[in-house]
Amino acid sequence: MSYRTILTRQTGAWAFTASMTRLPVAMAPLAMVFLGHGATGGYSTGSVLAAFFIAGEVVGAWALGTFLHPRRLRLHLSTGLGVGAAAFTALALWPDAALPVLAAASFVAGGAPAASPGALRTLLTSVVDDKDVARAFSADSILTELVWLAAPGLVVLLALQAGPGVPMAVCALCLVLGTAMVFTLRSARAVEADAAEGGERAPTSVVLSGWPIYVTSAAAMSLMAVSELVLTPLLQYRDLPVGLAGVLLMVFAGLSALGAFVYGLRSWPGTARTHSLVCLVGTAAGITVVALVPGLTGIVLGFLAAGVLQAVVMVTRNLSLREALPNSAHTAGYSVMYAVQGIGYSLSAVFAAVMLDRSTPSAAILTGVAFTLLLTAVSTLAERRAQPATAPLPVKKQCETPESSPS
Repeated sequence: MSYRTILTRQTGAWAFTASMTRLPVAMAPLAMVFLGHGATGGYSTGSVLAAFFIAGEVVGAWALGTFLHPRRLRLHLSTGLGVGAAAFTALALWPDAALPVLAAASFVAGGAPAASPGALRTLLTSVVDDKDVARAFSADSILTELVWLAAPGLVVLLALQAGPGVPMAVCALCLVLGTAMVFTLRSARAVEADAAEGGERAPTSVVLSGWPIYVTSAAAMSLMAVSELVLTPLLQYRDLPVGLAGVLLMVFAGLSALGAFVYGLRSWPGTARTHSLVCLVGTAAGITVVALVPGLTGIVLGFLAAGVLQAVVMVTRNLSLREALPNSAHTAGYSVMYAVQGIGYSLSAVFAAVMLDRSTPSAAILTGVAFTLLLTAVSTLAERRAQPATAPLPVKKQCETPESSPS
């Protein structure tokens, strides 16, 4: 089997929509750093704006993702994306506004569109056959890695060559395009039509029944946050050029895309939960090598292993959640997982900063690895003991149009 089985006009339209909604998320934190520097001459303002943006993402994904109703899918998504575009436009036009105003705009820019990742992931599964879902999730992960790989360079180019507010304007434009694309997606119309015939939003208790999967996802993101944020201090601690941090993170993103690509090429023995557990432990082992093996060798070898396995962890977590929850809870479940991942990353950023003030970079990484393995053990035991609150319903094919039909 190959990826050709999922290459249709509908998945192409979906990929363009997903790219337009994800690029602002990938660009925003660094773009806000440049925006704050352009307005005040320092970097602290940009860091504050980036923190508010991430907080908005977490709150928006949880609140709006669980509120989103399939009967009004396009209305909810387009409204959120439109409000996000307006917030980015405000940041681009008034970068010299008072800090509370900029912080509020940053929070809205992160929060208003935050239901789109979960909803778009649900729409992706509605336009592929059941046997191709794992491959579709792998392609989704590849797309995400490529977007995150391109975003920093795009921000730097725009901010330095055109002005610090231009990346914000590009983010707004991307969300406007995403808003328009939502109304053209045949899969979105099919989901609404299906919901009108009896589909309902899943109860919160059903959505939260997937908590072990959410915890594992947060653990994976926490591990990567510690390793990424401690990388520069670790290079300096080992008397290595700190400029290598950017190169290593780009290599990591490229390897993650490669890992997702290979995973989607074929069916693998065992279940998605087993794959997730094995790859998460392997990722932790790779990050441990980064902390323990001296010199640049340990960092390179550890990132090689962790980069390939990390994307597989996220693909298999999505597959596990899809199996654990009924169809009506998928969008909310993906949104809650997105929010929990943000919480895990943010808390780990604070944890890494505290540890670096009190210990060495290697100790900070190893502590993060230990915490990740503890969360993994807890969630794995809970997954084995718990039964889904509602038996997953058979996946109903929501869009049966031929490949040649317009999206």
